[in-house]
Amino acid sequence: MATLEELTVEAQAEVDAAKPLMKNVDGEVRELTEEEYAQRVIDTANSKWEIQQFSYKQLRQAGYGSIADQLDMQYWDAVNGTTTWKDHIAQVKSDNPKPE
Repeated sequence: MATLEELTVEAQAEVDAAKPLMKNVDGEVRELTEEEYAQRVIDTANSKWEIQQFSYKQLRQAGYGSIADQLDMQYWDAVNGTTTWKDHIAQVKSDNPKPE
């Protein structure tokens, strides 16, 4: 996992590579100011941080499958004395670890 500082360096490089960035102000197209470039770096780094810190939730949700499928696994585990559901959940968590 990257630190916020590392992501800020990455964001700075991306913004620098994209220069010049333009915006429309009252019908006039102009380049971003230094303050706007600095804010773009902050916003980009924060966005990368959010994705890194919280995307595991969506990945886990997709990996778990539907509640109906999970209940079916639990039923058959109870009938057959197996641990399919527990193994499945453990695998999803292992594949998509929560950031520290």
